[in-house]
Amino acid sequence: MAKISVEDFDHIIETELPWAQEIGMKTDQIGDGEAVLRLPFNASMLRPGGTVSGPTMMALADACMYAVILSAIGKVKLAVTTNFNINFMHRPAPGDLMAEGRILKLGKRLAVMEVTLHSDGHDEPVAHATGTYSIPPNRE
Repeated sequence: MAKISVEDFDHIIETELPWAQEIGMKTDQIGDGEAVLRLPFNASMLRPGGTVSGPTMMALADACMYAVILSAIGKVKLAVTTNFNINFMHRPAPGDLMAEGRILKLGKRLAVMEVTLHSDGHDEPVAHATGTYSIPPNRE
């Protein structure tokens, strides 16, 4: 069973991740070691050429990883990204973005995760990210 709920993570977005709230990020699903986040389309997400920018996709992927780790360990504010890699696979057209994340390995001090990003109206993933989060020893 997940250690946080959709409502819990949306509250974290609202109160502790102002950048995520400002761009409209929302939690769709939380499971044990998995999460789905949505970023509704906004024209400010676009880069020259009319495609969704890489930093926008990176922000969504990293926030999804945070939701994933908290779903497994509970509300641990100091769980932080220590490594992040993203592969942009297809040019996302303007539209909502979905991030689907899951834990690959959960240890005592590190968690390795992956996130697949999809764009509305595009069947194939637009990006794939992997990351590692550090988990504090006292879990505060």
